Amino acid sequence: MTQSAPDLLIINGDIRTMDPLQPRAQALASRGGRIVAVGSNDEIKALGTGRTRTVNAGGRLVLPGFQDTHIHLQDSGTGFSTSVNLEEARTIEQLQQTLRAFAKETNELWVHGTGWYSGIFGAHNLDRAALDAAVPDRPLFIYASDGHNAAINSKACEMIGLDASVADPAGGSFVRDAAGVPTGLIYEDAIDWVRARMPKKALDAYAAGVRYGQKLCNTHGITGVLDAMVWERHMKVYRALEEAGELSVRLRATAKVFPTESVKDAVGRLEALRRDYRSDNIGVHSAKFFLDGVIENRTAAMIEDYADAQGVNAPIMFDEDHLKDLFIAFDAARFQLHVHVIGDRATRVALDRIEAAREMNGAWPSLHQLAHVQVIHPDDIPRLRDLGVVTNMQPLWARCEPSVTDVALPFIGEARGRWMYPWRSIVDSGAPYAVSSDWGVSTLNPFPIMQTAVTRQPPRMRKDYPIFQEQERMTVEQVVRGYTTLAAAAAWRSDETGSLTLGKHADVIILDRDVFTVDPYEIGDTQVDLTLLGGREVHRSEGFAG
Repeated sequence: MTQSAPDLLIINGDIRTMDPLQPRAQALASRGGRIVAVGSNDEIKALGTGRTRTVNAGGRLVLPGFQDTHIHLQDSGTGFSTSVNLEEARTIEQLQQTLRAFAKETNELWVHGTGWYSGIFGAHNLDRAALDAAVPDRPLFIYASDGHNAAINSKACEMIGLDASVADPAGGSFVRDAAGVPTGLIYEDAIDWVRARMPKKALDAYAAGVRYGQKLCNTHGITGVLDAMVWERHMKVYRALEEAGELSVRLRATAKVFPTESVKDAVGRLEALRRDYRSDNIGVHSAKFFLDGVIENRTAAMIEDYADAQGVNAPIMFDEDHLKDLFIAFDAARFQLHVHVIGDRATRVALDRIEAAREMNGAWPSLHQLAHVQVIHPDDIPRLRDLGVVTNMQPLWARCEPSVTDVALPFIGEARGRWMYPWRSIVDSGAPYAVSSDWGVSTLNPFPIMQTAVTRQPPRMRKDYPIFQEQERMTVEQVVRGYTTLAAAAAWRSDETGSLTLGKHADVIILDRDVFTVDPYEIGDTQVDLTLLGGREVHRSEGFAG
């Protein structure tokens, strides 16, 4: 084969390139992991030789690889591969039974669980006594699916020295009984206080977690990710895997900034991470800020107080003047800002501070991101467009389920509930957006997420199941763009990924059905037949022989 001949052909495909200049094709060719031709079957076949590897798509839908721009790849992969999965537990008894069975299977000193649902378990029913009944003799740590709640048993409290004398750390709290004794339920940054006193895992355990997570990604057509919270340990693991040739996703990352850090120290720390862990395939490109928590434990910051009888509100987790200085400094240093916002006040404060940074430093194509945007005041939707701020949305959450109907809506009231997860309004405003999972808060499988975005109903439910804010349904095209071209832009990879365009990486997926034409209620069952990263096969379904 001559040097100029392609080393890979994909033929007989229904290729949606996501490139407006050439939106549809039958075939494509790549060489050295880059796309060199897109066209008809006859045109592309003519470029090959007898030794060119050929994939016959068999008429199936071919798309650019998906990119998940808010995912906790390393931590969730490690959590699910070393802990018991608590996602299916719906009662305290089920939670205890699962933990009790797992404790008998593991010889580890600490028993770990992950994925419990904060829409069901909380201060009213989850405490150390409930956990002691399941695991009384070893320390137990269980992490909620939302990442903002955790719980430990009495043995764990004893081992880490958590008692009534311990003050709440900045940005977090320990739930306490009437006497001030911690109950074992932990909110926000108090989780970090606990983890800092637990035994440390070896880096090999985290590497195994990445392998676990990226295999799931590849199986579901994901070829690029943005790890939504890292520090140096994460990047050491990612670099080692890349150097060993084991990384099967393209990775950008956002490093957490803490409220207690000075501007100089925070920017200096992230600049070192950006400098020291930079390659063609990995890199730190953004600064992560948590401005509030979640509605379920009342740590989401709202413009008006909570609407139920208890009322109250939550503060922004940063001093707001300090936050302004941090945003201006990171924007000037050309970091993207990646900001966790749940309540409408958190969203407004973030937009105010981004606007201040823009006024100070001038506009540039930063595509600063607001992650989640569970509740937004309608006056702030045009500001997303005007400031060019990306809404990083998780459509799977926009459905009638207990955390929405039984917790969030009663807490915030009907008027604000109208502006919960208003994805179509944001898209129609012309604001940039990206679609993601926030795994392990929920599945990383894009297809149930797509189905929910289109239907606003839980996957696998009847078509007559209640619809959550029907007017906010998205189209399939909008969701697919949120996983491809728009996701690539948000991850600062649009020059090389996101569409099947000449010169870009041959990150390609082949699906078992056409998500654009099937019944929307079948989208969630879509399977990926083949995933290619730079032309390299990283997933093939058992039934695909193309």
